[in-house]
Amino acid sequence: MKLVRFGERGNERPGLLDTDGTIRDMSGVVPDYGPESLSPALVEKLAAADLSSRPAAPAGARLGAPLNRVGHFIAIGLNYADHAAETGAPIPTEPIVFSKAPSSLSGPNDDVLIPRGAQKLDWEVELAVVIGKRCDYVGKHEALSHVFGYALCNDVSERAYQAERGGQWIKGKSAPTFGPLGPFLVTADEIADPQALGMFLDVNGQRRQTGNTATMIFSVAEIIAYLSEFMVLEPGDVITTGTPPGVGLGFKPPVFLRDGDTMHLGIDGLGEQRQTVVAR
Repeated sequence: MKLVRFGERGNERPGLLDTDGTIRDMSGVVPDYGPESLSPALVEKLAAADLSSRPAAPAGARLGAPLNRVGHFIAIGLNYADHAAETGAPIPTEPIVFSKAPSSLSGPNDDVLIPRGAQKLDWEVELAVVIGKRCDYVGKHEALSHVFGYALCNDVSERAYQAERGGQWIKGKSAPTFGPLGPFLVTADEIADPQALGMFLDVNGQRRQTGNTATMIFSVAEIIAYLSEFMVLEPGDVITTGTPPGVGLGFKPPVFLRDGDTMHLGIDGLGEQRQTVVAR
């Protein structure tokens, strides 16, 4: 199933795509999609619903992030060897873990806002994993059974804030609109292998990133197991799992986003996003 949220910012309603791609309003079945509702029981409830009896969303309705909020927005850095190489970083021997502020969450096609004074805005197409069952010391072989679903994420980054302002990466990863998620949240049963998904990102119509989750250094299962050693993962937590090569920082000289630039990105089975970069 493909779960969406539609409507104006702050007033989104939960929806579900039917077999012909129509968004069906599910607000009579579940109040919203978020940490309080994600569970295996929700999957069963949605699967049993009669979609033909649910009203269709208005034509052209805005898509919000497929979750109303996230408990924890966790990110994995340098998880593709060729991306690590392009940034001049060594290949990690353990996952590099950082956070994005939950307030960075935004809709898949919303404008990406350049923070005031920022000069090094960058793009990163990534596979995001949404937790559906509590994870506390979960083994690698059972980790995927704790996944509610998967989504496309653009891990928007301000490289100067990330690397040149001291402290931790979170400062360059957390501005409002730096976490476009969606267009939909695909339940785990529809993704046979999260390590076999092609991905791309274009800037102003030019291909910048082409990759496949098969080339991750640490798989989704390994990441979940690893994180559960250090923290308890709860339903609604989002883990964005790293990006393939082709980010702006890796160009010589580096290429960064400017006011008016556009991004178009996608992952097999998880849909596509389109964003315009806008100065605040």
